Amino acid sequence: MGLRELKRERTRRLIADKAFELFCHHGFGRTTVEQIAAAAEVGPSTLYRYFPTKETLVLEFVEDSLMGAVAWFRGQPPVDLPDGLQAVIERVLDELERNPDRVRAVYEMADQTVSVAAHLQALIWRFREELTEELVRRMSGPDPVVVKFTAALSAGSAMNIIETVVGMWVENPDGLDVRELARRAMGLLHGGGIPLPAAVPGPGDNARHGS
Repeated sequence: MGLRELKRERTRRLIADKAFELFCHHGFGRTTVEQIAAAAEVGPSTLYRYFPTKETLVLEFVEDSLMGAVAWFRGQPPVDLPDGLQAVIERVLDELERNPDRVRAVYEMADQTVSVAAHLQALIWRFREELTEELVRRMSGPDPVVVKFTAALSAGSAMNIIETVVGMWVENPDGLDVRELARRAMGLLHGGGIPLPAAVPGPGDNARHGS
């Protein structure tokens, strides 16, 4: 990362941190963009270059955790896909676990503010779509519809695990090991239940396994 990019990242991080402090102290609805800009010592126009809406300020940390994991997965060499999916899940959880107070605050704001909840759901959908695309790129099979179907179910399963584990962790911050919960969930998936992209059935497989 060059000096200019490093400076931009520091400014972005400062704006996000100051915004979150204000949101936690005064509430999302009562905090203005002008107050955030003043706290970060930047102009409102500069703030909008980094964050187009207040909602993106709330979810910056979550977005970095989710999309950073997908970007990391894109750069990995070929791997057994269930193992790769577990690595993506654990990478997201590792990032979120580093800042439990912020994760809990995001949950509280999403519960209290419709626009934050809507942006969070859009972010979750984007994660699923981008992870699906990467799984499709790594998979092969005679029927592209079956490949896409399996990839989409697998990406949805990964997001469901993340949401369920984080939700339980938010409710029980001192009594749960998020990695262990995620591994337990993946163990259930490996046992059968929900498809994982280990293999794609061929056109004759259903007939061979039928009557």
